[in-house]
Amino acid sequence: MIEVNQRNLRTWSMLGPCGAFGTAMLDLADSGTDCAVVTADLRFYSGLERFAHNHPEQCYNVGIAEQNLVGVAAGMAKEGSKVFATTYATFASTRCLDQVRVNMGYMKLPVKLVGLTSGLSVGILGATHMSCEDLAIMRTIPNMVVLSPADCLEVIKATQAAAKIDAPVYLRLPGGVNNPVVYKEDYDFEIGKSIELREGADIYIVATGAMVAVALSAADLLEAEQGYKVGVLNMHTIKPLDRAAIKKIVAKDCRLLVSLEEHSVIGGLGSALAETLTEEAALGCALLKIGIQDAFPKAAPYADLLETCGLTPEKIAAQVKSKWESL
Repeated sequence: MIEVNQRNLRTWSMLGPCGAFGTAMLDLADSGTDCAVVTADLRFYSGLERFAHNHPEQCYNVGIAEQNLVGVAAGMAKEGSKVFATTYATFASTRCLDQVRVNMGYMKLPVKLVGLTSGLSVGILGATHMSCEDLAIMRTIPNMVVLSPADCLEVIKATQAAAKIDAPVYLRLPGGVNNPVVYKEDYDFEIGKSIELREGADIYIVATGAMVAVALSAADLLEAEQGYKVGVLNMHTIKPLDRAAIKKIVAKDCRLLVSLEEHSVIGGLGSALAETLTEEAALGCALLKIGIQDAFPKAAPYADLLETCGLTPEKIAAQVKSKWESL
């Protein structure tokens, strides 16, 4: 059983989300769970070296063949295995989309597809490896559960939760070692239930994935420099979306809802919130979508891409301030 303590939190942070995923898988196997992992030649980058060493009969490498990866995983799931399949997020959501749509969505086979290094985290490799469309794609597939954890502890909790449900899951992992810590102690994680990390009033930032830590920093800046009381909501489940939490925020007379994601502003969390506000007739609450604009970012280091795309605390705070003053 994984113990949540300060030492482990520091270790998982240093390892990054992929290392945390490998830790969760090792714990599942060590505890006797009938689980398996299939990977497309990314055993090391999936954090699975110890898992493969200790449980070689539960780890399979299909090579650089992402479409086959999903097909093999689907066959194993059909035979009753709790199977996770790992590849880069951009390949998981685009290269093998037909197999994901048919084998996971249409056939309802409970494959847990893990999208590694999502968003801009390996942007130095260029647009082919940036995954800025995966949330938009995955949330449109019927029967799919879409998870986007905020930090390494939440990666572990999301992995554990995914293993327990009889449904296809897309688990989006932000990349990068020395991952910021959002949760400093143990907490309850439930698929479909967002977590309010900071109480607000007129403004709420609804963030997902690696942007949750950035949202907290931006909220601190807005309070210190502008006096705004900004709430922060961790929307770790993109589908099913926690609409009840959004309705609760709006009921507090929130005037500005901000979506924050390391993903395109089209089709992802921001679009899900817009749908919710429209369908719930939440009049009087404006929405500011902050994310990657409708263009392919140029290859650059992760920190530079965050700056260019306006996803730093300072640039987020400036965008929120400008929007607030225009209301």
